[in-house]
Amino acid sequence: QVQLVESGGGLVQPGGSLRLSCVASGSFFSIYGMGWYRQAPGKQRELVAFITQGGTTTYADSVKGRFTISRDNTKNTVYLQMNSLKPEDTAGYYCNAEISPEFYNSPSPYWGQGTQVTVSS
Repeated sequence: QVQLVESGGGLVQPGGSLRLSCVASGSFFSIYGMGWYRQAPGKQRELVAFITQGGTTTYADSVKGRFTISRDNTKNTVYLQMNSLKPEDTAGYYCNAEISPEFYNSPSPYWGQGTQVTVSS
């Protein structure tokens, strides 16, 4: 069974930094795109950053220049380096990955359980 496990959230002051990690574990054939989403109370879940298997990245306008997504395919891990954090970045952050369990499967989306990021003084 495929699992995504996030880590690295916490409480940080405005202007601070955090690094989130998400590891895919279990049995699967391949991981394609990987991304980070966030959801604040009362708001819809939104895409923060996405990275393809080949390393092409996409960012929400609100985080461009402050956040960096990267991945280590040898460790089945995606990272989100968050700098210059603002109170409006406060949200639950969720890892997403497109994974094919077997070579004959089309990729399906998998989600982690989420990690809370709170930016406050």
